[in-house]
Amino acid sequence: MASVEEDFPRGGKTKPTDSKVTAEPRKVDNLFQQSDEQTTTKKKKGGAKKVKEQKTEEQEGDLTLNAAAKNVEILHIKNVREGMLLLGCVKEVADFEVTVSLPCGLQGFLSIRNISDAYTKLLSEQLDSGAENEEFCSLSQIFWPGMLLRCVVSNMDITKGGSLSIQLSVNPKLVNKSLTSSSLMAGMVLSGCVESVEDHGTIIDIGVSGTKAFLPEDAAKSKQHKNEELKVGQYVTSRVEKVMNDGRVVRLAAAARASADAKQGWTLTNLLPGLTVNATVKKVTKHGLHLDFLSSFSGQVDFLHMEEESSYREGLQVRACVLYIEPTTRLVGLSLRSHLLQPVSDVEATPPGADRTGEVVKECKMTTMHHMSGAMLELPDKTLTFAHRNHLKEPSDPANENKVSAMPEHTCRILHFSPMEQIYFVSLRKSVIEQQFYRYQDLHAGQVVEGTVSVLLSHGMMVHLSEHVKGLVPRTHLSDIILKNPEKKYVEGMKVKCRVLSVDADNRKLCLTRKKALVESTLPLFLSYNDARPGRVSHGFIVSIKGFGCIVRFYGNVKGLVPLGELSSEPVVCPEDVFYIGQVLKAKVLQCEPEKEKLLLSFKAAGEAEESAEPPIDCQVGKRVEARVVKKSINSLEVVILPDEGRAVLPTVHLSDHVSNCQLLWEVLQEGDTISNLICFNKNKQNITLTKKPRVRSSLEEGAVAKDFSEITVGMQLVGCIRNIMSYGVFVEFPYGLVGLAPKSAMSDKFISDTTTAFKLGQTVIAKVTNLDEEKRRFLVTLKISEVITPDGDARAAFLNAVQERRTVKEMLTVRDDGELRQQLASLTIGQKLKLMVDSATEDGAKFKSDNLPGADIMASKRHVAGVSLIPGQKVSAVILNVDILSTCVHVSVLPKLLGKKKSLNKGSDCCAVVQFVDRDFAVISLNDAAQLTLLQTCSHLNEVTPSEAERLKVGMTLTVEVVEPSCEQLEGLPLVLWKSRAPKRQRTASENQADSSGHRFGEVLQGTVRSVKPTYIQVALEDGSTGNVHVSQVKEPAEVKLGSFPTSSVRVGGVVKARVIGGREVASHRFLPFSHPKFKYTIPELTLIPSRLDPGVDFKPVTAKDKLSGYKPGDEVTCFVSKFKSDKKCLEVTSDPCVTGTVDLLSMITNPKDASHPEKLFKLGQAVRAKVVEASVHPQRFVLSLSGIHKLEKGSITLGMVTGVQPQVGLMVKLPFGAAGTVSVTDVADTYRPNPLEAFSRDQLIRCYLLDMRNGKWHLSLRPSRLNPQNTKPAKDPEVLSLDHLRLDQVVRGYVKTVSEQGVFIRLSHNITGRAQLQQSSKYFVNNHKILSSHLPVNTLLTTKILCVDREDELVDLSLLPADTGKPDVLPESLGLPLRLGGNAEKRDSKKAKKRSHCESEQKPAEPQIPKKKNKKSSKPKADGDDSGVEVYFREKEDEGEEVKRDSAQVSRSSAGPSRLQVAAGFSWDVGLSSLKPVLEAKDGDSSDGEEQDGNEKPQKKTRHELEQEKKSAEKALLQREAELMDPSLRPQDAAAFERLLLASPSSSLLWLQYMALHLQATQIEQARAVAERALKTISFREEQEKLNVWVALLNLENMYGTQESLKKVFERAVQFCEPMPVYQQLADIYANSNKIKEAESLYKTMVKRFRQNKAAWLSYGTFLLQQGQSDAASSLLQRALKSLPPKESVDVITKFAQMEFRFGDAERGRNMFDKVLTNYPKRTDLWSIFIDLMVKHGSQKEVRAVFDRTIHLSVSVKKIKFFFKRYLEYEKKHGTPQSVQAVKEKAMEFVEAKGKDAAN
Repeated sequence: MASVEEDFPRGGKTKPTDSKVTAEPRKVDNLFQQSDEQTTTKKKKGGAKKVKEQKTEEQEGDLTLNAAAKNVEILHIKNVREGMLLLGCVKEVADFEVTVSLPCGLQGFLSIRNISDAYTKLLSEQLDSGAENEEFCSLSQIFWPGMLLRCVVSNMDITKGGSLSIQLSVNPKLVNKSLTSSSLMAGMVLSGCVESVEDHGTIIDIGVSGTKAFLPEDAAKSKQHKNEELKVGQYVTSRVEKVMNDGRVVRLAAAARASADAKQGWTLTNLLPGLTVNATVKKVTKHGLHLDFLSSFSGQVDFLHMEEESSYREGLQVRACVLYIEPTTRLVGLSLRSHLLQPVSDVEATPPGADRTGEVVKECKMTTMHHMSGAMLELPDKTLTFAHRNHLKEPSDPANENKVSAMPEHTCRILHFSPMEQIYFVSLRKSVIEQQFYRYQDLHAGQVVEGTVSVLLSHGMMVHLSEHVKGLVPRTHLSDIILKNPEKKYVEGMKVKCRVLSVDADNRKLCLTRKKALVESTLPLFLSYNDARPGRVSHGFIVSIKGFGCIVRFYGNVKGLVPLGELSSEPVVCPEDVFYIGQVLKAKVLQCEPEKEKLLLSFKAAGEAEESAEPPIDCQVGKRVEARVVKKSINSLEVVILPDEGRAVLPTVHLSDHVSNCQLLWEVLQEGDTISNLICFNKNKQNITLTKKPRVRSSLEEGAVAKDFSEITVGMQLVGCIRNIMSYGVFVEFPYGLVGLAPKSAMSDKFISDTTTAFKLGQTVIAKVTNLDEEKRRFLVTLKISEVITPDGDARAAFLNAVQERRTVKEMLTVRDDGELRQQLASLTIGQKLKLMVDSATEDGAKFKSDNLPGADIMASKRHVAGVSLIPGQKVSAVILNVDILSTCVHVSVLPKLLGKKKSLNKGSDCCAVVQFVDRDFAVISLNDAAQLTLLQTCSHLNEVTPSEAERLKVGMTLTVEVVEPSCEQLEGLPLVLWKSRAPKRQRTASENQADSSGHRFGEVLQGTVRSVKPTYIQVALEDGSTGNVHVSQVKEPAEVKLGSFPTSSVRVGGVVKARVIGGREVASHRFLPFSHPKFKYTIPELTLIPSRLDPGVDFKPVTAKDKLSGYKPGDEVTCFVSKFKSDKKCLEVTSDPCVTGTVDLLSMITNPKDASHPEKLFKLGQAVRAKVVEASVHPQRFVLSLSGIHKLEKGSITLGMVTGVQPQVGLMVKLPFGAAGTVSVTDVADTYRPNPLEAFSRDQLIRCYLLDMRNGKWHLSLRPSRLNPQNTKPAKDPEVLSLDHLRLDQVVRGYVKTVSEQGVFIRLSHNITGRAQLQQSSKYFVNNHKILSSHLPVNTLLTTKILCVDREDELVDLSLLPADTGKPDVLPESLGLPLRLGGNAEKRDSKKAKKRSHCESEQKPAEPQIPKKKNKKSSKPKADGDDSGVEVYFREKEDEGEEVKRDSAQVSRSSAGPSRLQVAAGFSWDVGLSSLKPVLEAKDGDSSDGEEQDGNEKPQKKTRHELEQEKKSAEKALLQREAELMDPSLRPQDAAAFERLLLASPSSSLLWLQYMALHLQATQIEQARAVAERALKTISFREEQEKLNVWVALLNLENMYGTQESLKKVFERAVQFCEPMPVYQQLADIYANSNKIKEAESLYKTMVKRFRQNKAAWLSYGTFLLQQGQSDAASSLLQRALKSLPPKESVDVITKFAQMEFRFGDAERGRNMFDKVLTNYPKRTDLWSIFIDLMVKHGSQKEVRAVFDRTIHLSVSVKKIKFFFKRYLEYEKKHGTPQSVQAVKEKAMEFVEAKGKDAAN
C-alpha cells in the first residue's frame, strides 16, 4: 500500500507552486514574462538560462526573446527532440529512404512515407494497382546528393543495438506547422512539396491549412537544378510573392536567397532553418560566438560553423544561416560558413579529391580541444578534421580530456564526411581504429571472414562483420544442402565463418556463403576471368540449370558454362534430375576469353583430375628443396617447388626460428624470388607444407623424428612449432602432421597464468613426449626447459642462424633497391663510428643529419645523449647501435664511454654487459663498461616463454655473459657472447651425465643394502649413496621361479646383496634405458641379483624392448609377474622383464564367469604366473598375453564371451577373447525352444560359448547345454538342424519367425537354414494382405511347423502352419472375423502332393533369393502398422507354446490332447473353470522343469532341507509382493481379472471402464473394447450423467478410429437419445476436428446452429472452429447470423467473445475494431475494457496499448474504477516503459486527483 500511496496521493491537496504551473497555460509567442519563475521551477529543461544574465540584459535595454546558452556546444544527439526543425543536406538516396546529413555530424533518415501527403497517396495507388503510374517518381528522381532540406524530427527511434536513430520528415504540414494563413507575408521564403502539376504551373503544398499556393511555370523554370520539370512530391523552396484573399491563395516565385527580415513577423515559434539573417556578434568565446539577430533573438555559432581564417569581434555585423531551433530551450543554432550562405540551394555532398572514409591516419596533431564538444585534429597533409568527444575515448573509459590533449601525436580513423560542415569526422577510439572491416571497400571476393548472425529472413540470413558492414548469406548458401528449417541451425548472435562471394562497395552490398565446400576450399579462387586459366580447377556453385548444360558461378561476377557433354563421364539427358541449384562442384577450365567474359568449364575433367590428384612431384617429408614464390598472402607464401613446378605452401611462421625474423623475411620476399634450403615439413592429399626453420630442418635431416603415431614413445624428444594456443595449453605441430598437446602445467617451469601470452604462434620449441593415448591416437608433451635435453651449441647455432637471416635481408634489400640510401644503410654495422651534425635536441633525445645518409632518420634516445650538451648545427661523433633498413632509421649513441677504446676479451671468460638497445629478439650490449658493442639474443632457450614486463630486458640493465669468441666472422668482427645460463636448477637426466664422475656403468658389479621390498621391485642403497632398483624378474634364476610364488619375498630389508648394473632409468619418466656405452653412466641404475649373471667374467649384452619383443612368437609360454590391475579397462598388466610390460584382457584372464565381478582377487601383485603369448609386435609396440591356457580360438572349443548387443533379427552379438567376435542365433540359445529366447540376456553379460564355425571373419556360436556339457544333459527336445539331410517330409519341427513378407512367413530352423510357409499354408483363414500376419507374428515368435517339401539342390524348405498339419491352433485369432479359405482341406492336398511339390519348388526359386534384400524392410513393417497389436499376440503365443509342450509330451494319449485344444480355440472367456486351465499349468511346469534341468546340467536329485526352506521363503515373498500390488490403489491393472475386481468395487467409475477399454485396444481387441463400453453403459447409474457421457464419448472415439461411418452414426444417434444432446454434438464435432475430418465437422456444426439456434455456446463453438481453419470471412457472417438468432441481451457478450477469438486465432486488427465498436456504444462496461486491455497488452504495440489506457482513464465512471485503471496503467509502464513514461502516468494521476478535488470544492 505504501507504494500505491506514493504513486497516487490521496485527496486533492497539492503544492501551490505546482498547481500554479499546471494551471497556467504556456503562451508561445509572448515569452517576455518567462524569466524568473520558469528558470527556478524548470531547471532541467532550461538549464542553460541564468537569472543574473537576464537581469543585466534587461537593465542594458537589450531585450531578447530567448536566453543565450552559457557555453557554446555543438548539437548533440541527446538534445535532439521530436518536432525539432533542422537544416539538412541529402547524403545518399536509396529506394525507400534518404540519408540526410544534419548539423554537427549528425545523421537522419527520411522515409518514403514522410515526403508529403500527395506523394504518399500516389505511392498507395501505385502499390494497390500494381501497374506503373507515370506520375509517380522514385526518390532518386526527386532528391539528389547535396540538396539542402528543411526537415523536422518526426520520431526518435531506438535501434536494435540500443543507439538513437533520428527519423525525419519534410512534410510541409509538419515543417510549417507554426505558420497560419494570417501570418503569411510577402517576401517569406517557405519550403513545400509539389502537390500537383497543372497546365500553367504547379500547386505547392506549403502545409498551411486553408491556403493554396501556386508556383507559375516561368518561375519554376528559372529555379530548376537537376530536373527538366517538377514532379509530384518534389521538395521546393520558394518565396511568397503575393498573398491574396486573406491568405487563402498565395502566389510563389523562385527564391534567390532564403533571407529573413524582421518586418516579416518571424517569431521563435515559426522561425525556419535555412533562413539567412543579418546578425551582430554579441560575445566571442573560445568555443564559438553569441549573436543577436532579427532585433530580438539571440543565437549561437559553434566553432564548426565559423569561417576558418576570419577574425570575429564584438559588435561585428555578419550574415548568418539558421541551422536548427531547439524547441525546449529555444536555442537557435546559426552558421557563418560561406557554402550555406550562397544563393544556390545545393552544397558539395562529397569531399574534394578522393573519399578517405575508413582510412587510418597516423601522426595527427590536436590543434584545439573544445570542452563538452570534441577536438580539432590536423592530419599530416594539413587537412583539418573533428573528433567528437565520444570518440576521444572508449565507451567504457572515463573522460580525460587533459590526457588526450597532452599526447603529441594521435592515430585516428576517418569516420565520415559531413557536407554541412564540409569537414571529416574522425575517431581516436582504439576499438574503431583496429576494426578489420570498417567499410565495404575493406573486403574483397574470396576472403574468409567471421561474423555474427543478426537476423534470419525468408530469402537468407544477415551477418554483421562489424558495426558498419553487414552481408547477406542467400538461402541457397546457408549450407552445403538446402535447409528446410534454417532457424534450427542458426540463432541470433551466433558466430559464423563465411567466405565473401561478391562485394558492391558503391551500393553497400555484400554477398557471403556458408557452404563448407567453398569456405574450406584449398583450390585456387577465380576472382576474375584472368584467374581462370585453362587447366585450373576450382570450386564453383550452380546458379542455373538449362537443357544445354549448367551455369556455374565463382567469385565476383565470374561465371561459366558446363556444356551437356562435360557434365559427367556418364551421359546426362536431363541435367535437372542430376544437379540442383546451389550445388558446389569442382570445375576445370577448358577455355577462357577474359575480354569477352566467356568461360567454358567441365565437371568431367575435374573429376578425372581429382583421381590423379596425387602430387605429380616426388617431394617426401624431410627432402631438401628449392622453391619460387608465386603469391603472397597474409599468413603464408604460395610457392612452386623447382624444377617440377609442384605447388606448395610456406607459412610465414616457418621462415625462421625467430618470430621477429619471420615477418622481416616475409616483407622482403617478393613474387618471383627463389628460396633455397627449404625442407618438406608435411604432405597430405591437399597440399605440401615447407619449412625454413633451421632447428626443424636439422632434426629432420638427423632423423630425430617420428613418421607415424606408432613410432612415438614416452620420453622421445621432438622439435616442432606452436600451432594453436588455447586456455588449457598449447598444441605443438611436428613433421609428418603429428600434433601433441602441452598442458598448461607442462608449458614452463614458471607458473603461467595466461597461456595466450606465454608463447607466440609459430615459435620453435623442443618437446618431450610424456603420455600416449593409443586408442584416440593422442599424446601429451612437456616444454619445460628442465625436462628437455638441449644439445650443446644449440643456443649458439640458433643465434648465428638468426644473424645470418638478418644479413640475408640486408643483401636482398641492397640488390633490390634502386636508390643508394638502402645500399649505404646495408653497409653500416653495429659499433661503427659516424660523423654527424645535430639537427635538433630535446629532452627526449636528439636527431642528427649526415651528408652520406640523406633521407635517413638518425636519432639518439634520452639515455644516449645524457650528460652531453648538443646544439643544432654542432658536429659530433656517434656510434651505431641499430640499423632498421625497412624504415630507414639509424639509432646511435654519443656517450663518451661508448666512443672510447675497446678492451681485449678472453675466450671463455665471463663479462659484465650493459643493455644499450633492445629490438624484439635481439639486444645490443656493451661489454665491461667499455666501447665494445655486440649483439645478444633476448632469450637463452627456444622454449623460453615470453617474459613479463618486469622480466623483459630494458635499456640500462646489467647482465653476465660468457665470451665464446672474441671476434666472430659471422657477426662481422663483433665478439660472440652467450647468456650465462638462467635456466632453473634441476636434477640432470641420465643422458646428460655422460661426463659426470657420479653414476655407474653398464656391467659394473656393486654391493649394497636392501632399503625396501615391494611386490614388483626392490630398492637397494649402494655404497656411494645412490639408490638402485631390482626388477622382480631379476631376483631369482628363471628356472627356480615357481608359479604362484612371490620372488621378492625371499629378500629381507637390511640384508646385504651383491648386484650388477644391467641398465638405468630416467629421472623424470622412470623409463628403462639399456645403454651399454662404456662412458655412459646412470644416476638410477637397474640391477640384477641373479647369481649366474653376477660373475664379472660372464659377458652379457643389453637387451632392449625391441629385441625382447621380436624374440616372442604367438603360442610361446612366458613366466610373468603381475604388476597392476586396471579397473577402468578391466585388464591385467604383467611384466616379464624390466623393459617389457604386457596386457591380459578380462576374457583371457578367467575361465569361470563367476570370477568376472572381481578378477583382481585372483591375482596378487608380484605373483609369478605362466602366460601364453597372443601377439608381440614392435611397431606398434604391443604385447598381449593370455592366462586361460589358449592363445587362439579353434573350431569345436569352448570359450568365454561377453554379450555386446541383443538384436532380434540376428540374435546375440558376442565379444570373444583375442579381439574376435561372434553371433549366437536364436535357435542355438537352448536345447528346448522357449518364447522370447533373448530376454534372459543383457549387455556385458559373460557367457560360455561353443565355437561352431567361422564365416566372413565372425564365429557362429552355440549356448546349447548339449554342446557345452554333452555328458550331463538330456536329449534335446528341439535338436540342432545342422543340414537339410536332418530334415524329412511330414516331420513336425519348431522354429522362430524370421520375417513375414508377400512371399510368406519365413521361419528360422537353425542358424543357417530358413524355411518358408506360403500365405495359403500359414493360416486356415483367407489373408489378402501379409501385414495382417506380420502384425500377429513379430520377429522370434515360436511356431510349430510341418515340412511339406525339401529341395536339396536349391536348399529350399517348404513348411505348413495349418492347424490340420501341426495340431496347433491357427496363428490368427478367430476374433479378427476373417473368412475361411475355400478348398484348403488336407485330403485334396494329399491327393495332389507330388504336383504341389513341383509347383512349390518352381514358385520358390524366384522368391527365395529376394529374402535377404527384403529382410530389413519387412522387419520394420510391423512397427509402422502396429497399433500396439503385438502385445496381445505375444501373450497369446506364450500360452499357446505352453500348451504345445504339453501336447508334445502327451502325444500318445490323443484323448487328453483333444479337449485342451478345443478350449483354446474358443478364445478368451471370463468364466473358464479351473479344470480347463489345468493342462496349461502342467505345460508351464513341464517347461520350467526342462529349463531347470538344462541350467543345472545334472540329473534331478532330492532337494536338501536348506533348498526347501529357501523355496518356501521365496514363495512367501512373492505372495506378499502380490498382496501389496493388489492393495496399491495407484497401480494400474495389467489384466482383465484385475479390472473386473476393481469394477466390483467402483462400478460407476468411467475412468476404470475407459482404462479397461484401452487394455483391449492395446491388444487390438476391438470387439472386446465395444463390449466393455456397452457393459459400462448398462452398469453406470442413470444419475451419473457425466460418467455416462464420458463412456459415450469414448465409444464415439472408438468408432471414429476403428469403426465405419454407419457404426459411428448409430452410436451417435443412441447417445443423443440417452444424454443431453448439445454436449454430444459438441464432443463429436471436436472428435471430427481433432482427426482432421473437416467436412464432417463443418456439416455437424451447421446442424448444431440450426437445432440449437438459441444456444450461445453452439455459435461460439462454430465460430472458433471457423477461425481455427482460417475462415475469417465465414466467421464474420456467422456472427451476423448469431446476432439475429440470439436474444438482444446476448449480443454484447457474443460480439466480445468473437472479438477475443479473432485476437487468438484470426486477425487481431479486426478484433480491435470489434471491441472499439462495442466500447463506443457501452463505454461504462469496465469488465470489457479490462478484457480489451489484456488482449492489447498481449497482441498490440506499445503505442496502441497506451492509447487504450488513455481512453480508460478519461471514462466517466466511478473514481474507484478509474483508480483501478490507473494502477494497471502504472504496472504496465513499470514493466514495459521507461522512467519518463512512468512519471508521465503519475502526472496524469495527479491531474485527475486535482481535477476531482476542484470539482468537489466547487
